[in-house]
Amino acid sequence: MTSEQLFEKAKTLIPGGVNSPVRAFRAVGGTPLFIKSAKGAYLTDEDDRQYIELINSWGPMILGHAFEPVERAVRDAIQYSFSFGAPTRKEVEMAELIVSMVPSVEKVRMVNSGTEATMAAIRVARGFTGRDKIIKFEGCYHGHGDSFLIAAGSGAMTMGTPDSPGVTKATAHDTLTAPYNNLAAVETLIDANPNQIACLILEPVVGNMGCVLPDPGFLQGIRDLCTKHGIVLIFDEVMTGFRLAKGGAQERFGILPDLTTMGKIIGGGMPVGAYGGRTDIMNMVSPAGPVYQAGTLSGNPIAMSAGLAMLTYLNEHPEVYERLDTIGKRLGDGFRDSAAKLGLNYTVNQIGSMFTLFITDKPVTDLTSAKTSDIPRFGRYFHAMLERGVYLAPAQYESLFVSTALTDDLIEQVIAANEESLKAVMKDE
Repeated sequence: MTSEQLFEKAKTLIPGGVNSPVRAFRAVGGTPLFIKSAKGAYLTDEDDRQYIELINSWGPMILGHAFEPVERAVRDAIQYSFSFGAPTRKEVEMAELIVSMVPSVEKVRMVNSGTEATMAAIRVARGFTGRDKIIKFEGCYHGHGDSFLIAAGSGAMTMGTPDSPGVTKATAHDTLTAPYNNLAAVETLIDANPNQIACLILEPVVGNMGCVLPDPGFLQGIRDLCTKHGIVLIFDEVMTGFRLAKGGAQERFGILPDLTTMGKIIGGGMPVGAYGGRTDIMNMVSPAGPVYQAGTLSGNPIAMSAGLAMLTYLNEHPEVYERLDTIGKRLGDGFRDSAAKLGLNYTVNQIGSMFTLFITDKPVTDLTSAKTSDIPRFGRYFHAMLERGVYLAPAQYESLFVSTALTDDLIEQVIAANEESLKAVMKDE
């Protein structure tokens, strides 16, 4: 069956035809590609078309698809059965490795997804502080937990409002929102809710309004405010963890949170998440403490095997991060140069192996500025890139994630495809 035929059938069986909304191509139009296989830097769809890949399963495939040491680890683990629902040696080895790699983590709990990790982290923060409210930032995505599906109100002091049916007003009441990169707004929220805020959660580099970097001093300012007011600072490093550095964004920027949530790369492509941090906070988690959190498949031996192979390789090969920085910079500079050459003042945000081309001539530092992007034009650009064999995230408000599988020749192919695609979009308008 072709991708088009599969999508038509899927729509009769699965809500919207997909198991995660962005896959439906609603933001760019057209029919989503159904992927049959992937290897290295390439995806192959059900129509047997091959694409150079710049999503890498939304981040996990930092070493390329079907990386041999990870594949071998999974094959080796399967022979001992798939799940025990009991402790295993690999959980201990995984925890030891994470603690050694992530600067702020002293204890860690394994879960099954990034969403699970963020939901558990704010519950633990509430239990630790005895407070109810949380602060999040507009445009930061922390999974589909109720507390995170909150849109901003009309001002910094306004309570959030539910951004999805099924999220109660009571939940929204305890979620305060501020614009990203706006320290003054955070301070205003804290002052308006004295001794009521349990935690502040943020992506140290945002990936879900496109790639948006913290302004100089922003992360340190957040750290200082949280310390001053007894607020648990949570870095959501589901995307940035083990990608921007061995120890994630906190290592790269030198700012330590109290809790860290992890996912994606930590599982080597398998469904895995984790949260960890200071011992005194983590000791609140059951059975050590009173905050309940559990999971039948948490610490699954197959997932642990994949994650261990991935993290061990990254830990033992620091040159990976030099290569990723080089790849990211070459792509970012190449995209900027092509836009400038064509007289397009588009914005390219890039750090390490994360980057986004925003179809706007405005600097993008928060959700409001990201929304100045020309969404219909991005859709045309997306399909132009697809026609030239490059698979991008099918939405403007997503970061791209590159892998070490991108060779110098492939980088040049992507840059050339980008320039041709921008030309094609201009020609059609």
